[in-house]
Amino acid sequence: MSVDELWSLHQFVASELARKISDEKARLDQRLRQLGLGAEPHNMSQARRPYPKVFPKYSNPANPSETWAGRGKKPRWLTAQIKSGKQIDDFRIDLATA
Repeated sequence: MSVDELWSLHQFVASELARKISDEKARLDQRLRQLGLGAEPHNMSQARRPYPKVFPKYSNPANPSETWAGRGKKPRWLTAQIKSGKQIDDFRIDLATA
């Protein structure tokens, strides 16, 4: 087959697939309406619940703006300090003075 024939075959196949996909989607939407579920995806219309603000528990003494709440991966500054022999409690923020 020549390049032009291959290209026209590609366009034909792409248009047929697009038509079949849209027909199948319309059929499935019709079925959802019959079941009373509507056409919208489930749980996508609901907003996420509000999460409380997580306050920092640890602070870098060299740079107090670098804090960590104790969730997720430890920050590099804390990992380096722990490797140098310090304890994690040395960096804990005292809530009574904060």
